[in-house]
Amino acid sequence: MSVRTQSSEEPAEAVHRAGFACFVGRPNAGKSTLTNALVGQKVAITSNRPQTTRHTVRGIVHREDAQLILVDTPGLHKPRTLLGERLNDVVRPTGAEVDVIGFCLPANEKLGPGDRFIAKELAGIKKTPKIAIVTKTDLVDSKALAEQLIAVDQLGKELGITWAEIVPVSATANQQVDLLADLLTPMLPEGPALYPEGDLTDEPEQVMVAELIREAALEGVRDELPHSIAVVVEEMLPREDRPADKPLLDIHANVYIERPSQKGIIIGPKGKRLKDVGIKSRKQIEALLGTPVFLDLHVKVAKDWQRDPKQLRRLGF
Repeated sequence: MSVRTQSSEEPAEAVHRAGFACFVGRPNAGKSTLTNALVGQKVAITSNRPQTTRHTVRGIVHREDAQLILVDTPGLHKPRTLLGERLNDVVRPTGAEVDVIGFCLPANEKLGPGDRFIAKELAGIKKTPKIAIVTKTDLVDSKALAEQLIAVDQLGKELGITWAEIVPVSATANQQVDLLADLLTPMLPEGPALYPEGDLTDEPEQVMVAELIREAALEGVRDELPHSIAVVVEEMLPREDRPADKPLLDIHANVYIERPSQKGIIIGPKGKRLKDVGIKSRKQIEALLGTPVFLDLHVKVAKDWQRDPKQLRRLGF
């Protein structure tokens, strides 16, 4: 078993590479946090509530020798609702279209049926190289980490997967994140950059804004409403009659829940929760867009939207 840890610099090749990598793993395996650490800016929604990334967010890592485009997929998992099935449909085609797959397995959780389920899916994708990434290494001691690395190696052997690398990383402690980029790069095809230098993601801004609002809305209610929240940005328009040096962007967004009884949870006593959601997400949206924002939030009920194909379409799934 070859486990990679940081070592002396290898001589750099003069060729430029560009291509796509996707991270798969159970919900909450650290995929979004890893994407953000590699890109160096918040582009994927992160939450310690599983199943929060609902769109294929591409993070773009610019290096002198390569451009690595990260497709951060929702966790491949056994679907329980129609939403779950839609999410899996988003993930499955992705594996075949990327140049390298990173399988994220948290260091602090024993391998379980969910990991095996994904590993079996990966075993069916023959040609694409696969890196096993053991995430959240800052949460375990060296003995537990060693045991997890051996278990991951073993899982590959059982299912006939040859890991191109097994890499332990901690995105939050920024340990071995650069090494991971170094290992992913040679697996990309040679070619020029596919995106302009300044781009960090090709997600439409409206989708990213909706994700930031949704993340803030999940903050205090993850136990009560784990998956029942969807956000749709109805419009984003620059305020008219503003001087050029004092622009203001008006954003109107709806937070959808499944049942009227959930409305009070989101709004909170005297509207305090919703106000906090607005303040928190507005700060992040302003940082993302680089302009002052007026955020108008409304909570609406979309009955049982996760199981209704019409509503899923309306809410962008």
